[in-house]
Amino acid sequence: MAAPRWSASGPWIRGNGQGCGSLFTLVSKPFCAAAAASTAINAQRLAEKLRAQKREQDTKKEPVSTNAVQRRVQEIVRFTRQLQRVHPNVLAKALTRGILHQDKNLVVINKPYGLPVHGGPGVQLCITDVLPILAKMLHGHKAEPLHLCHRLDKETTGVMVLAWDKDMAHQVQELFRTRQVVKKYWAITVHVPMPSAGVVDIPIVEKEAQVAVTQYQVLSSTLSSALVELQPITGIKHQLRVHLSFGLDCPILGDHKYSDWNRLAPQKLSVGTLKKLGLEQSKARYIPLHLHARQLILPALGSGKEELNLVCKLPRFFVHSLHRLRLEMPNEDQNENNEAKCLGAQ
Repeated sequence: MAAPRWSASGPWIRGNGQGCGSLFTLVSKPFCAAAAASTAINAQRLAEKLRAQKREQDTKKEPVSTNAVQRRVQEIVRFTRQLQRVHPNVLAKALTRGILHQDKNLVVINKPYGLPVHGGPGVQLCITDVLPILAKMLHGHKAEPLHLCHRLDKETTGVMVLAWDKDMAHQVQELFRTRQVVKKYWAITVHVPMPSAGVVDIPIVEKEAQVAVTQYQVLSSTLSSALVELQPITGIKHQLRVHLSFGLDCPILGDHKYSDWNRLAPQKLSVGTLKKLGLEQSKARYIPLHLHARQLILPALGSGKEELNLVCKLPRFFVHSLHRLRLEMPNEDQNENNEAKCLGAQ
């Protein structure tokens, strides 16, 4: 969206056998067997050679860093590229391992980083592509495809709701549209929002001005960064990123699209922040967006009498960054904080 406008082969033989008589019969079989073996060996050697060349090219493009943090950044970059190359069955299987909740109406998954929800230019694989496969893995080969109830950006991680049938999907979509779903995101910001809690009510313009409202609260902070909980009241595209960056002057760590008002460039970080992260500015472009759909609270659905509270733990890279930046999590999330300390000790 535009920035908001507010102020090799082996030997072979060929013939019809005429004039060869019994000699052809006696000689051709071992000769053909040898030719087939030679072809297989040559093909295997060629495949090994191509694989070796590919490994050499990858090594030249992305030299292995001796810095532990930079190695983690390189791992994330490779992971997001691999997501576009894996077989749909492999991706669907990975999503089953991240299921947060499943009942007769819904399946709630933990959306990984770098995976788009819908197809588009340059997208080879997305969540929509694997919904039929995911349904069959969960309910058998006769299962109908699952349906999307909402969407998350490619770079955003966390809670994502799917429905077993269209009617339920439309019901959940209507809850989102009428703002009956409580949505809470966690983000790591560059700079600290002031005041520490409040509401950003600034219209966002893409084709036309749209009302956009975001509640926020700082959960933890240092002099140069913060862990912020965000509750979008409206659901405008990239609302949280725009409000934090241009409304509060606190862009999300790893937001290379909205960190600079005047240009599209890798996020510029202070020397202190780079030192804490163990990175050089030249590698900052590989920092992933630290925006996580932490929690969704859905009203009672169908015959259910209780609301559905869905919470998704933070991705590993997010926890690692919290530790490096000396940001603490609320008391109820100390288990993840302990994980961060373990990661930092590695």
